[in-house]
Amino acid sequence: MTSAVPRTTPEVVFSARDLTKVYVMGEVEIHALRGVDLDLYAGELTVMLGASGSGKSTLLNILGGLDSATAGTVRYGEQDLVAATDNVLTRFRRDHVGFVFQFYNLISSLTARENVAIVTEISRDPMTPEEALALVGLEDRMDHFPSQLSGGEQQRVAIARAVAKRPAVLLCDEPTGALDSKTGVRVLEVIEHINRELGTTTAVITHNVVIADMADRVIQLSDGRVSEIHSNTHRKAAAELSW
Repeated sequence: MTSAVPRTTPEVVFSARDLTKVYVMGEVEIHALRGVDLDLYAGELTVMLGASGSGKSTLLNILGGLDSATAGTVRYGEQDLVAATDNVLTRFRRDHVGFVFQFYNLISSLTARENVAIVTEISRDPMTPEEALALVGLEDRMDHFPSQLSGGEQQRVAIARAVAKRPAVLLCDEPTGALDSKTGVRVLEVIEHINRELGTTTAVITHNVVIADMADRVIQLSDGRVSEIHSNTHRKAAAELSW
């Protein structure tokens, strides 16, 4: 008789409890998050899905240390991000988190290689710019300027820049929002490859429901609350997506 293999509990990377964010605009209060409870696990690819104004970008920015919560708790491992000072949050972002945004934020006067080197020069244990660009399939475009690259190629440079410091976490805010569907799928393939190859905990926020099919878990947000969380029994490859 063989003994059962015990199931391992996935490591919790982020843990948010009763997370609230209120923006005050004059005499008006805007409740962006209304008591969010959420865990993100090591190595998983999560898609946060919701319409504009659902709170998903605010949530991602708080997880990444770019914004602060009004109330509640956010822990990264044993670190309390809500109570952290600005200096601690700066080190957290620099050492642990890679960001990819809808717009690429590349420096136009620098080549792809030089744009990535901006990050590698200040990181603790970085890849070389060449390694990072090869990871996103741009080994033959390293010395091109942003104006010489397509939108999809520019986004891939932005991803290379984000992962070159070997972050534990990759946070992507509408990474395909400015791209056509074919190019968007190529960018998602790169994100998928990094998640699987490097084991990087990855969260992608989007309003595009099709992208949810490539996730391990899908977190639906609505009106500042988590309305649903479900796991994909059969995670689709990015190449299988069509919209």
